Amino acid sequence: MESVNETRVSEFLLLGFSAKLEIQLILFGLFLSMYLVTFTGNLLIILAVSSDSHLHTPMYFFLSNLSFVDICFTSTTIPKMLVNIQMQSRSILYETCLTQIFFFIVFGCLDNLLLTVMAYDRFVAICHPLNYMVIMNTRLCGLLVLGSWCLSVMGSLVEFLPVLRLSFCMHIEIPHFFCDLPEVLKLTCSDTLISNILVYLVTGFLASIPFTGILFSYSQIAFSMLKISSARGKYKAFSTCGSHLSVVFLFYGTGLGVYFTSAATPSSRTNLMASVMYTVVTPMLNPFIYSLRNRDIKAALGRLLRRAAASH
Repeated sequence: MESVNETRVSEFLLLGFSAKLEIQLILFGLFLSMYLVTFTGNLLIILAVSSDSHLHTPMYFFLSNLSFVDICFTSTTIPKMLVNIQMQSRSILYETCLTQIFFFIVFGCLDNLLLTVMAYDRFVAICHPLNYMVIMNTRLCGLLVLGSWCLSVMGSLVEFLPVLRLSFCMHIEIPHFFCDLPEVLKLTCSDTLISNILVYLVTGFLASIPFTGILFSYSQIAFSMLKISSARGKYKAFSTCGSHLSVVFLFYGTGLGVYFTSAATPSSRTNLMASVMYTVVTPMLNPFIYSLRNRDIKAALGRLLRRAAASH
């Protein structure tokens, strides 16, 4: 029994969606398309914001950071899955798996925290418009983004470091398309009590506190909008935060979907599909939400594409 507990695996097997070749080819095309759309869409948002002086404001500064994080979040899982499908392999090295866990948590937390920062930005813009540029100065914006990175990295380390001490049994199959920490913890022969407690505590803290911040910001925004007498004024106030609100609903809706499906039907295909919504579909849709609902972004993208076409 002692020797089993000390087993040091060199790789895990990602079971993914299906072993059938024809289905894998369809999945390869589907996920490659979604990844390219995600990468291109978010990259265009970053380029539009950085190249257009009209968008050098706190709101678009945070949006460009969110787009960068969405690219990294998707890149943590999808490229490896595509390589495995292409190579007809299911293996992922132990070190690669741990790296994937660390960065998946980092960028997932960053998404959450940046949405909270953006909600605070909209709260200041609508509730304190005269002091907006004074409050949301360059220094504060930089500190908010830096603080989000620091909290995300620290939170990830707290969840990730105990995994390094765990030993794994001979059963190394992960019923997922990436190394999801809860699924990896199920494979260990070691006592996972401390790891599970840390996962729940950190996840609870880094999910509930930002969500509470978003609720507070939008409750204050709602009260401020009620004080506006004209319908046009209310529409103008709502239009400045409509895109962000849509992204918040999408992010937390898919996140809660993953949680409830995993609780109701553990290790099922439904759980996999819910994870796809959270890890792939949401980052892919964010650029469309912001570009379709935002005149400034559409105008900046138009100018960017015209400059790119003129240069050729």
